[in-house]
Amino acid sequence: MNINELKHKAKEIRLDVIRSIHAAGSGHTGGSLGLADVFTALYFSILNHKPDQPNWPDRDRLILSIGHVVPVHYATLAHAGYFPKNELITLRKLGSRLQGHPGRDHGLPGLELSAGSLGQGLSVAIGMALIAKLDKKNWCTFCILGDGELQEGSVWEAAMSAAHYKLDNLIALVDRNKVQIDGDTESVMKLEPLKKKWESFGWHVLECDGNNMQEIVDSYTSAKKIKNKPIVIIAHTKMGAGVPEIEGNYQWHGKAPSDKDIENWKNNLK
Repeated sequence: MNINELKHKAKEIRLDVIRSIHAAGSGHTGGSLGLADVFTALYFSILNHKPDQPNWPDRDRLILSIGHVVPVHYATLAHAGYFPKNELITLRKLGSRLQGHPGRDHGLPGLELSAGSLGQGLSVAIGMALIAKLDKKNWCTFCILGDGELQEGSVWEAAMSAAHYKLDNLIALVDRNKVQIDGDTESVMKLEPLKKKWESFGWHVLECDGNNMQEIVDSYTSAKKIKNKPIVIIAHTKMGAGVPEIEGNYQWHGKAPSDKDIENWKNNLK
């Protein structure tokens, strides 16, 4: 897809995110909308994958460490052809394959990790990247982290390990929307200077506007060219991106839209 096609696809994915969360009556709206551009870029431009062969051995691996934003992952997988789009409306329903956090044991194709507790995904991604190195495989591992998640000490233990093993087949992305469940990150637990922190742990750091499709694609393209270091992209996003009335509002971290909200939002996105 070209950039304009990717932008259009991101809007479609946002619409399905709000439809599915509204139908569920619960879910994490803000972060899911904020990452729609990143997930669109990954599945329709960056990742080497085959939706009709979800367990293809040479696929790139995507680890979603912030499991609560899985509605955007589900919507993107459906649009990419991993399962029917009409299944999105079953989000969080009893017996559904689309639960509130991703679970590999639910039988949904395209998921690499059962995620819930924050701070674990990067370690899993490092294990996968090490396997690829040891087996001399060319596939890459991608990991999506939240900025509030970086307050978990296990993330930095993992970061140190990735640099030690020079995992240049590992590309992490931090969703830097600057808010978390209780407010802004710098009030809850200061993260800045974030770029310098990652650099001090031995990572190559890139930054981009995480809601600008061209910058996202360019950043991932540049990341693939880096050698002898793991790469992290600090993507400056807006929680709730695409819906102006909730952008940047931490209160939409885990809140579902009402009937009135969804009609207004759908009109805005269209």
